[in-house]
Amino acid sequence: MELTSSRIAPCKRQIFWRGITGRCPNCGQGRLFKGYLRQVARCGVCEEDIGSIRADDGPAWLAILLTGHIIAPLIGYFALHDTLPPWLAMGSLLAITLVTALLLLPRAKGFFIAVIWLTGHRKARE
Repeated sequence: MELTSSRIAPCKRQIFWRGITGRCPNCGQGRLFKGYLRQVARCGVCEEDIGSIRADDGPAWLAILLTGHIIAPLIGYFALHDTLPPWLAMGSLLAITLVTALLLLPRAKGFFIAVIWLTGHRKARE
């Protein structure tokens, strides 16, 4: 006999992972986003109100922080070693930075939505 997600509350780690993967923090099956960063109003599976959760600037902050920690060692390496011409090193660093930030941003937003959902802090209803 299989238990459904409505019977057992998911642990925090599961909720965080659901957010990172872009899934509903409540059921884990519905999608969080309509597009790249636009939230859905409600989960398509469990009808959880996702649209009232506002992550604001948190995801951008986290994506920039993580991107900086990934890129900083590469900058140090290229500064100390002459493995590539300067123009190629700069171009590579720029491309890696851009790709990393763009890959991390929706995952960071999903994580923040999951954290806000877990703590129950939602936008005040007008």
